[in-house]
Amino acid sequence: MFIHLGSDKIIRTSELIAIFDMSIEKSSKISKQFIEQASKDKKTEIIGEEECKSLVVTCNKVYYSPISSTTLKKRANQLLTN
Repeated sequence: MFIHLGSDKIIRTSELIAIFDMSIEKSSKISKQFIEQASKDKKTEIIGEEECKSLVVTCNKVYYSPISSTTLKKRANQLLTN
């Protein structure tokens, strides 16, 4: 199954590790270090041109999504319960 992250980006649900609100980047030292390292390794991708509202962590990348973390979590839960 797949989950739509915004714009034209779709990922496999099997690759999904976590979905976070953008505030985590500022509130947690560990998550900030994780994002900085992913950025250095060129493993981040900004989706679309809108303001980023959530971070989606997958096996290979960290995506900055314009869709809220609440909406993405609902989409993921719907796929898991079907």
